[in-house]
Amino acid sequence: MRYFTAIVSLTAALLLASAGANADIQKAEAAMKRGDHAAALLEWTPLALQGNATAQYNLGLMSENGQGVPKDDKAAVKWYTLAAKQGFAAAQHRLGQRIARNRAVPEDQEAAVKWYRLAADQGFAPAQVDLGLMYANGRGAPKDDRAAVKWYRLAADQKNARAQYNLGWMYANERGVPRNAATAVQLYTLAADQGLPVAQNSLALMYEKGTGVPQDFKAAVKWYRAAAKKGFAKAQFNLGVMHDQGKGVPQNNVYAHVWYNIVASSGDKDAIAKRDAVAKRMTRTDIAKAQFLARECVDKKFNGCPAKISIPKF
Repeated sequence: MRYFTAIVSLTAALLLASAGANADIQKAEAAMKRGDHAAALLEWTPLALQGNATAQYNLGLMSENGQGVPKDDKAAVKWYTLAAKQGFAAAQHRLGQRIARNRAVPEDQEAAVKWYRLAADQGFAPAQVDLGLMYANGRGAPKDDRAAVKWYRLAADQKNARAQYNLGWMYANERGVPRNAATAVQLYTLAADQGLPVAQNSLALMYEKGTGVPQDFKAAVKWYRAAAKKGFAKAQFNLGVMHDQGKGVPQNNVYAHVWYNIVASSGDKDAIAKRDAVAKRMTRTDIAKAQFLARECVDKKFNGCPAKISIPKF
Protein backbone atom coordinates (compact mmCIF):
# COMPACT_ATOMS: atom_id res chain seq x y z
CA MET A 1 0.00 0.00 0.00
CA ARG A 2 2.86 2.38 0.84
CA TYR A 3 4.55 1.47 -2.45
CA PHE A 4 1.35 2.19 -4.37
CA THR A 5 0.92 5.51 -2.55
CA ALA A 6 4.52 6.45 -3.37
CA ILE A 7 3.98 5.67 -7.05
CA VAL A 8 0.81 7.77 -7.12
CA SER A 9 2.61 10.65 -5.42
CA LEU A 10 5.53 10.45 -7.84
CA THR A 11 3.20 10.36 -10.84
CA ALA A 12 1.28 13.37 -9.54
CA ALA A 13 4.55 15.27 -9.02
CA LEU A 14 5.71 14.47 -12.55
CA LEU A 15 2.39 15.58 -14.00
CA LEU A 16 2.57 18.85 -12.07
CA ALA A 17 6.15 19.41 -13.22
CA SER A 18 5.15 18.69 -16.82
CA ALA A 19 2.18 21.03 -16.58
CA GLY A 20 4.43 23.75 -15.18
CA ALA A 21 6.97 23.27 -17.98
CA ASN A 22 4.24 23.43 -20.60
CA ALA A 23 2.92 26.64 -19.09
CA ASP A 24 6.42 28.17 -19.18
CA ILE A 25 6.87 27.04 -22.79
CA GLN A 26 3.61 28.72 -23.71
CA LYS A 27 4.74 31.92 -22.01
CA ALA A 28 8.04 31.81 -23.87
CA GLU A 29 6.36 31.16 -27.22
CA ALA A 30 3.93 34.03 -26.61
CA ALA A 31 6.83 36.34 -25.78
CA MET A 32 8.64 35.33 -28.99
CA LYS A 33 5.50 35.91 -31.01
CA ARG A 34 5.16 39.48 -29.75
CA GLY A 35 8.89 40.10 -30.23
CA ASP A 36 9.76 40.30 -26.52
CA HIS A 37 13.00 38.35 -26.67
CA ALA A 38 14.11 39.33 -23.17
CA ALA A 39 10.95 37.82 -21.66
CA ALA A 40 11.32 34.69 -23.79
CA LEU A 41 14.92 34.30 -22.65
CA LEU A 42 13.82 34.41 -19.00
CA GLU A 43 11.39 31.57 -19.68
CA TRP A 44 13.57 29.42 -21.93
CA THR A 45 16.80 29.53 -19.91
CA PRO A 46 15.73 27.67 -16.73
CA LEU A 47 13.85 25.12 -18.81
CA ALA A 48 16.90 24.54 -20.99
CA LEU A 49 19.15 24.12 -17.96
CA GLN A 50 16.68 21.54 -16.65
CA GLY A 51 17.12 19.57 -19.88
CA ASN A 52 14.01 20.60 -21.80
CA ALA A 53 14.81 19.96 -25.50
CA THR A 54 12.31 22.50 -26.82
CA ALA A 55 13.87 25.22 -24.68
CA GLN A 56 17.39 24.16 -25.67
CA TYR A 57 16.50 24.35 -29.35
CA ASN A 58 14.96 27.79 -28.95
CA LEU A 59 17.96 29.10 -27.06
CA GLY A 60 20.02 27.82 -29.98
CA LEU A 61 17.87 29.83 -32.38
CA MET A 62 18.12 32.94 -30.22
CA SER A 63 21.89 32.60 -30.01
CA GLU A 64 22.11 32.06 -33.76
CA ASN A 65 19.98 35.09 -34.59
CA GLY A 66 21.08 37.40 -31.77
CA GLN A 67 17.61 37.61 -30.24
CA GLY A 68 17.72 38.64 -26.58
CA VAL A 69 21.38 37.65 -26.43
CA PRO A 70 24.47 38.62 -28.44
CA LYS A 71 24.81 36.57 -31.60
CA ASP A 72 26.94 33.58 -30.67
CA ASP A 73 27.42 30.67 -33.07
CA LYS A 74 29.25 28.54 -30.52
CA ALA A 75 26.41 28.91 -28.04
CA ALA A 76 23.95 28.01 -30.78
CA VAL A 77 25.88 24.81 -31.50
CA LYS A 78 25.94 23.96 -27.79
CA TRP A 79 22.18 24.26 -27.39
CA TYR A 80 21.41 22.53 -30.68
CA THR A 81 23.66 19.64 -29.71
CA LEU A 82 21.97 19.18 -26.34
CA ALA A 83 18.53 19.14 -27.95
CA ALA A 84 19.66 16.99 -30.88
CA LYS A 85 21.01 14.30 -28.57
CA GLN A 86 17.53 14.09 -27.05
CA GLY A 87 16.08 13.38 -30.50
CA PHE A 88 14.66 16.85 -31.20
CA ALA A 89 14.34 16.76 -35.01
CA ALA A 90 14.59 20.51 -35.70
CA ALA A 91 17.76 20.71 -33.60
CA GLN A 92 19.24 17.69 -35.37
CA HIS A 93 18.62 19.42 -38.67
CA ARG A 94 20.15 22.74 -37.54
CA LEU A 95 23.17 20.95 -36.14
CA GLY A 96 23.60 19.04 -39.38
CA GLN A 97 23.50 22.28 -41.37
CA ARG A 98 26.17 23.85 -39.18
CA ILE A 99 28.42 20.82 -39.46
CA ALA A 100 27.93 20.72 -43.25
CA ARG A 101 28.77 24.43 -43.58
CA ASN A 102 31.61 24.68 -41.05
CA ARG A 103 29.77 27.17 -38.85
CA ALA A 104 31.35 27.21 -35.37
CA VAL A 105 31.98 23.47 -35.67
CA PRO A 106 34.46 21.57 -37.88
CA GLU A 107 33.05 20.63 -41.28
CA ASP A 108 32.19 16.95 -41.50
CA GLN A 109 29.85 16.02 -44.33
CA GLU A 110 29.34 12.45 -43.11
CA ALA A 111 28.39 13.68 -39.64
CA ALA A 112 26.00 16.16 -41.23
CA VAL A 113 24.33 13.31 -43.11
CA LYS A 114 23.97 11.41 -39.84
CA TRP A 115 22.11 14.26 -38.19
CA TYR A 116 20.00 14.94 -41.28
CA ARG A 117 19.01 11.28 -41.40
CA LEU A 118 18.00 11.20 -37.75
CA ALA A 119 15.68 14.16 -38.32
CA ALA A 120 14.52 12.93 -41.73
CA ASP A 121 13.56 9.55 -40.29
CA GLN A 122 11.24 11.43 -37.95
CA GLY A 123 9.52 12.96 -40.97
CA PHE A 124 11.08 16.42 -40.60
CA ALA A 125 10.70 17.81 -44.12
CA PRO A 126 13.57 20.38 -44.12
CA ALA A 127 15.98 17.62 -43.11
CA GLN A 128 14.59 15.34 -45.81
CA VAL A 129 15.34 18.03 -48.39
CA ASP A 130 18.91 18.53 -47.17
CA LEU A 131 19.50 14.78 -47.00
CA GLY A 132 18.26 14.54 -50.59
CA LEU A 133 20.74 17.25 -51.59
CA MET A 134 23.59 15.34 -49.97
CA TYR A 135 22.73 12.28 -52.07
CA ALA A 136 22.19 14.34 -55.22
CA ASN A 137 25.61 16.00 -54.84
CA GLY A 138 27.48 13.05 -53.36
CA ARG A 139 28.44 14.92 -50.17
CA GLY A 140 28.82 12.84 -47.02
CA ALA A 141 27.16 9.93 -48.80
CA PRO A 142 27.61 8.16 -52.15
CA LYS A 143 26.04 10.04 -55.06
CA ASP A 144 22.63 8.45 -55.49
CA ASP A 145 19.95 10.24 -57.50
CA ARG A 146 17.28 7.68 -56.63
CA ALA A 147 17.90 8.20 -52.93
CA ALA A 148 17.73 11.95 -53.49
CA VAL A 149 14.38 11.56 -55.28
CA LYS A 150 13.09 9.41 -52.42
CA TRP A 151 13.81 12.08 -49.80
CA TYR A 152 12.62 14.96 -51.98
CA ARG A 153 9.36 13.12 -52.59
CA LEU A 154 8.77 12.52 -48.88
CA ALA A 155 9.23 16.21 -48.16
CA ALA A 156 7.25 17.28 -51.24
CA ASP A 157 4.34 15.18 -50.00
CA GLN A 158 4.40 17.45 -46.94
CA LYS A 159 4.10 20.46 -49.27
CA ASN A 160 7.66 21.61 -48.69
CA ALA A 161 8.38 24.14 -51.46
CA ARG A 162 12.12 23.42 -51.71
CA ALA A 163 11.39 19.72 -52.07
CA GLN A 164 8.74 20.34 -54.71
CA TYR A 165 11.20 22.44 -56.70
CA ASN A 166 14.08 19.98 -56.32
CA LEU A 167 11.92 17.04 -57.30
CA GLY A 168 10.66 19.00 -60.29
CA TRP A 169 14.24 19.71 -61.30
CA MET A 170 15.02 16.00 -61.15
CA TYR A 171 12.12 15.29 -63.52
CA ALA A 172 13.18 18.11 -65.84
CA ASN A 173 16.76 16.86 -66.02
CA GLU A 174 16.24 13.08 -65.89
CA ARG A 175 18.00 12.58 -62.60
CA GLY A 176 16.87 9.50 -60.68
CA VAL A 177 13.54 9.46 -62.54
CA PRO A 178 12.51 9.30 -66.22
CA ARG A 179 12.42 12.76 -67.78
CA ASN A 180 8.92 14.21 -67.58
CA ALA A 181 8.60 17.91 -68.33
CA ALA A 182 4.88 18.00 -67.54
CA THR A 183 5.50 16.60 -64.06
CA ALA A 184 8.31 19.11 -63.60
CA VAL A 185 5.88 21.92 -64.46
CA GLN A 186 3.34 20.61 -61.94
CA LEU A 187 5.94 20.50 -59.19
CA TYR A 188 7.43 23.89 -60.08
CA THR A 189 3.91 25.34 -59.95
CA LEU A 190 3.31 23.97 -56.46
CA ALA A 191 6.55 25.54 -55.24
CA ALA A 192 6.00 28.77 -57.19
CA ASP A 193 2.55 29.19 -55.67
CA GLN A 194 4.24 29.11 -52.26
CA GLY A 195 6.48 32.00 -53.33
CA LEU A 196 9.79 30.19 -53.93
CA PRO A 197 11.69 32.47 -56.36
CA VAL A 198 13.86 29.79 -57.96
CA ALA A 199 10.73 27.76 -58.72
CA GLN A 200 8.97 30.82 -60.11
CA ASN A 201 11.90 31.49 -62.43
CA SER A 202 12.08 27.86 -63.57
CA LEU A 203 8.34 27.76 -64.17
CA ALA A 204 8.60 30.95 -66.23
CA LEU A 205 11.32 29.33 -68.34
CA MET A 206 9.05 26.34 -69.01
CA TYR A 207 6.29 28.69 -70.20
CA GLU A 208 8.67 30.76 -72.28
CA LYS A 209 10.09 27.71 -74.06
CA GLY A 210 6.85 25.73 -74.14
CA THR A 211 8.43 22.81 -72.31
CA GLY A 212 5.94 20.53 -70.58
CA VAL A 213 3.27 23.20 -71.04
CA PRO A 214 1.92 25.21 -74.01
CA GLN A 215 4.14 28.18 -74.79
CA ASP A 216 2.76 31.26 -73.07
CA PHE A 217 4.89 34.41 -72.93
CA LYS A 218 2.41 36.26 -70.72
CA ALA A 219 2.54 33.48 -68.12
CA ALA A 220 6.33 33.54 -68.37
CA VAL A 221 6.38 37.29 -67.68
CA LYS A 222 4.02 36.81 -64.72
CA TRP A 223 6.33 34.32 -63.04
CA TYR A 224 9.56 36.14 -63.95
CA ARG A 225 8.07 39.28 -62.39
CA ALA A 226 7.05 37.39 -59.22
CA ALA A 227 10.61 36.13 -58.73
CA ALA A 228 12.19 39.42 -59.81
CA LYS A 229 10.27 41.31 -57.13
CA LYS A 230 11.86 39.01 -54.56
CA GLY A 231 15.31 40.04 -55.75
CA PHE A 232 16.03 36.87 -57.74
CA ALA A 233 18.72 38.02 -60.17
CA LYS A 234 18.14 35.41 -62.90
CA ALA A 235 14.46 36.33 -63.07
CA GLN A 236 15.32 40.04 -63.16
CA PHE A 237 17.64 39.41 -66.10
CA ASN A 238 15.04 37.26 -67.87
CA LEU A 239 12.37 39.90 -67.31
CA GLY A 240 14.71 42.39 -68.92
CA VAL A 241 14.96 40.09 -71.95
CA MET A 242 11.16 39.85 -72.21
CA HIS A 243 10.83 43.66 -72.24
CA ASP A 244 13.79 43.92 -74.59
CA GLN A 245 12.29 41.49 -77.11
CA GLY A 246 8.63 42.33 -76.54
CA LYS A 247 7.70 38.80 -75.48
CA GLY A 248 4.57 38.70 -73.31
CA VAL A 249 4.74 42.49 -72.87
CA PRO A 250 5.04 45.41 -75.30
CA GLN A 251 8.65 46.04 -76.28
CA ASN A 252 10.01 48.70 -73.92
CA ASN A 253 13.62 49.85 -73.85
CA VAL A 254 13.20 51.71 -70.57
CA TYR A 255 11.92 48.70 -68.65
CA ALA A 256 14.48 46.42 -70.27
CA HIS A 257 17.22 48.82 -69.15
CA VAL A 258 15.74 48.93 -65.63
CA TRP A 259 15.99 45.19 -65.08
CA TYR A 260 19.34 44.76 -66.84
CA ASN A 261 20.74 47.65 -64.81
CA ILE A 262 19.58 46.19 -61.49
CA VAL A 263 21.39 42.94 -62.25
CA ALA A 264 24.38 44.77 -63.73
CA SER A 265 24.89 46.61 -60.44
CA SER A 266 26.25 43.37 -58.97
CA GLY A 267 28.87 43.16 -61.72
CA ASP A 268 27.09 40.60 -63.91
CA LYS A 269 28.84 40.81 -67.29
CA ASP A 270 25.90 39.56 -69.35
CA ALA A 271 23.57 42.11 -67.75
CA ILE A 272 26.09 44.90 -68.31
CA ALA A 273 26.39 43.98 -71.99
CA LYS A 274 22.61 43.78 -72.43
CA ARG A 275 22.05 47.09 -70.62
CA ASP A 276 24.65 48.87 -72.71
CA ALA A 277 23.22 47.43 -75.93
CA VAL A 278 19.74 48.68 -75.04
CA ALA A 279 21.14 52.08 -74.06
CA LYS A 280 22.43 52.58 -77.61
CA ARG A 281 18.82 52.58 -78.79
CA MET A 282 17.66 55.07 -76.14
CA THR A 283 17.69 58.82 -75.75
CA ARG A 284 19.51 60.43 -72.84
CA THR A 285 16.14 61.29 -71.32
CA ASP A 286 14.97 57.67 -71.48
CA ILE A 287 18.23 56.44 -69.97
CA ALA A 288 17.77 58.92 -67.11
CA LYS A 289 14.22 57.63 -66.60
CA ALA A 290 15.43 54.04 -66.55
CA GLN A 291 18.17 54.82 -64.04
CA PHE A 292 15.66 56.60 -61.83
CA LEU A 293 13.26 53.66 -61.98
CA ALA A 294 16.01 51.17 -61.17
CA ARG A 295 16.93 53.13 -58.04
CA GLU A 296 13.26 53.37 -57.07
CA CYS A 297 12.79 49.64 -57.57
CA VAL A 298 15.66 48.80 -55.26
CA ASP A 299 14.73 51.44 -52.66
CA LYS A 300 11.12 50.25 -52.61
CA LYS A 301 12.19 46.60 -52.51
CA PHE A 302 10.54 46.06 -55.89
CA ASN A 303 7.05 46.91 -54.63
CA GLY A 304 5.05 47.89 -57.71
CA CYS A 305 8.23 47.90 -59.77
CA PRO A 306 8.49 49.46 -62.22
CA ALA A 307 5.18 50.16 -63.93
CA LYS A 308 3.37 51.58 -60.92
CA ILE A 309 6.12 53.98 -59.92
CA SER A 310 5.54 57.52 -61.13
CA ILE A 311 8.27 58.90 -63.36
CA PRO A 312 9.19 62.56 -62.88
CA LYS A 313 9.70 64.82 -65.88
CA PHE A 314 13.25 64.90 -67.15
